[in-house]
Amino acid sequence: MVINSPLGPLARLELARVYAMQGDAAKAKAAYQDFLTLWKDADPDIPILKQAKAEYAKLQVLLGIPVQ
Repeated sequence: MVINSPLGPLARLELARVYAMQGDAAKAKAAYQDFLTLWKDADPDIPILKQAKAEYAKLQVLLGIPVQ
């Protein structure tokens, strides 16, 4: 991961999306969690954050994980 770049977290999000499209739910879940951890203090109204949270929630439903 690129630590000092604002593009690092966005790369994690795109990686999560790719894993999800490939059907690798475990890797997608981990990548979404990485992104959401890095953005945990971000403004919750940022559109890309809202979208990522929605995608992660959908993935959790598909995996049968209770959505928090």
